[in-house]
Amino acid sequence: MSADEVSITVCPDGPLLLRGPVRLLGVDGSEVDHDRAVIALCRCGRSRLKPLCDGSHRLARFKDAATPEQMAHVLAHATPLPADESDDAA
Repeated sequence: MSADEVSITVCPDGPLLLRGPVRLLGVDGSEVDHDRAVIALCRCGRSRLKPLCDGSHRLARFKDAATPEQMAHVLAHATPLPADESDDAA
């Protein structure tokens, strides 16, 4: 994987792991600060650090609704959001 590639890994019964240069936006459109090479995104809905995972899925005994293969298929066909035009102004 090159330094500018992004990958998403589905952790069984756990978070989504994002690797690579990503810009993470909250529901209000504001950028979520992170200084991590790997970002774990909550899927159980119980994290106190949403959208980031805090491990709450273990206590909640979160179980995947889909198999890792099904999730990989969905993610492989996801359409990336267009780049923010304001990024080009800098």
